[in-house]
Amino acid sequence: MSETGGVTPLQRRLLWGLLTAVMLAIVVTWMMAPRWRGSIAAEPPPILGQAPRFELLNRDDRTVSNDDLLGHPWVADFIFTRCALSCPRMTSRMIELGRLLPPGSQVARVSFSVDPTYDTPEVLQQYAESWRIEDPQWLFLTGARESLYSLVSEGFHLALDTDPPPEAASPQEPILHSTRFVLVDAEGAIRGYYDVVQGEELARLSEDLQALRNSR
Repeated sequence: MSETGGVTPLQRRLLWGLLTAVMLAIVVTWMMAPRWRGSIAAEPPPILGQAPRFELLNRDDRTVSNDDLLGHPWVADFIFTRCALSCPRMTSRMIELGRLLPPGSQVARVSFSVDPTYDTPEVLQQYAESWRIEDPQWLFLTGARESLYSLVSEGFHLALDTDPPPEAASPQEPILHSTRFVLVDAEGAIRGYYDVVQGEELARLSEDLQALRNSR
């Protein structure tokens, strides 16, 4: 075909150049899109209430209060050492959460015993050692029974039944309690509840923690 009746070589080169530029733009956009999504700061979760005040004994016999946790976000769970069903799973999830946290994040993990009569500081220390937990920021707290029961039910608004009917309890878990983790911010406000038995909930907790740290 002649140059006068069809596409000239110059036009053909221009068309190929334009097509190449479009394809290159598509590839670059595809490669950069995950970075753009990751760079958008997530909004921190809303305030759901205020965490309760407490003064309890840690596994090292040190008295710890809620005021000692101010300044950095922290994550709470509610376990007991004689529990053979849900509690080992929860402790395992807490360990996984520690692996998701960036080095030097200063996020405390706080495990409250719902069986304080049995779970003395010494027993809690043995429990921590059995899991090879050495992080001093991971607190295992116990204290007066009524104070802890009130803290769980009225302070954190979580389910707790220390004397369930025989058909509901089992020798492996004689106390029924919530398996949710609770996220508390640096000012002591509750920011979220997470059913960590589900894998995606642990990821959501980690993302909310990062959003809180980025918002400061």
